[in-house]
Amino acid sequence: MKKTASVKIAKKEGSVESAKTRYSDEELEEFRQIILGKLEKAHNDLNLLTESYTTGNDHDTNDTSPTFKVLEEGYQVFSKEENSKFAARQSKFIKALENALIRIENKSYGICRATGKLIPKDRLRIVPHATLSIEAKRQQTNVSVPIQQPIQD
Repeated sequence: MKKTASVKIAKKEGSVESAKTRYSDEELEEFRQIILGKLEKAHNDLNLLTESYTTGNDHDTNDTSPTFKVLEEGYQVFSKEENSKFAARQSKFIKALENALIRIENKSYGICRATGKLIPKDRLRIVPHATLSIEAKRQQTNVSVPIQQPIQD
């Protein structure tokens, strides 16, 4: 008798979860804290990247070295270009996190923009700026995940 009662409760909870249209204020606050932590780290990383490819703050002898070291200079230019690309990507990531904070304020955070369903909490904890559920992302990119077969000896 107890088993049937617990099954009914589980079914009720499952239907409540599937009918849920947004995350609660407490859940949104949890996500806000995660995003703020990632945002702080992202800003620090961006500052480091920016410093590494700009020479505006250098007061040393880096720019007075002999210019006959062509290979070394080529590598330095390449390194600066790569860091510049990383910085641009980091800026894009920061913007996505800031947009996620706006969605939290609007209480629309965690809702898949393709399906309108809630994105699972586990996904949002890992990718807090996500706007698509895994299913919608797969449909968008037409990527199917291959089923791995066990290796037999």
